Amino acid sequence: MSTRIEWSQVWVIASKEWRDRLRNRWVLAVAVIFALFALAIAYFGAAQQGEVGFHGVDATVASLVSLVIYLVPLIALILGYDAIVGERERGSLELLQSMPITRAEILLGKYLGLAGALAGATVVGFGAGLLPLSAELTVRDGYHYAGFVLSAVLMGMAFLSISVLLSVIASDRVRASGAAIGLWFFYVLIFDLLLMGALVMSQGNLSSALFGAILMLNPADVFRLLNIFSSEQVQTMYGLSTVMPGALTNPLVLLAIMLAWIVVPFFIAIRRFK
Repeated sequence: MSTRIEWSQVWVIASKEWRDRLRNRWVLAVAVIFALFALAIAYFGAAQQGEVGFHGVDATVASLVSLVIYLVPLIALILGYDAIVGERERGSLELLQSMPITRAEILLGKYLGLAGALAGATVVGFGAGLLPLSAELTVRDGYHYAGFVLSAVLMGMAFLSISVLLSVIASDRVRASGAAIGLWFFYVLIFDLLLMGALVMSQGNLSSALFGAILMLNPADVFRLLNIFSSEQVQTMYGLSTVMPGALTNPLVLLAIMLAWIVVPFFIAIRRFK
């Protein structure tokens, strides 16, 4: 397989994936969902305390982080699970591979098109959700919220890479879809339960270095930590600063780990794509 990438062919495939998502209103639907949740949490997040109204970006981001960890990985996994196996079952993959285009270009084009749709829906949705409250935001609030949205986009791309890898190695769409849902359950629901169980069984003797290293094995936890350690107020809400090793409280280190979660599964997918 040639290592040279013809970007014009990559963009043709990427633009087709993007247009397909626009035609079936997928991007619009996800953006509307994100916007409604962002607005509802920003305005009604303190309703349990008998108050309504915007109470600051830190509290809003802390609430949105928990929501995004459930929604974005699920959307990303569903979006990419049939990117390759679906084309293979429909017979269109053989036609595509018969053309003067490499497997890397096919996979990169599909990934970029899907990632563009996911990123567009995330940015537009969460941006529109807070737009009615923009008059109450300071410049610092704007940067903080933009960082949250960027981290949500990166987490989505990480799970999309995992989903594309799954689509490459799956034998059919049914198995791919089942595995995608299974991965969502594992990373979002089961992983942290297992980690808490390990902490209890070790009677608190699990070292902070090992605890932090295990958390890095889950891109959803990397996303959570990115947002926790980007704000002192959010840190106090979660209380993880005392149990995390110092290196893993650095947002730049966490960002590098998130980028690795995007690159490594995609690279493996290219190597496995046949």
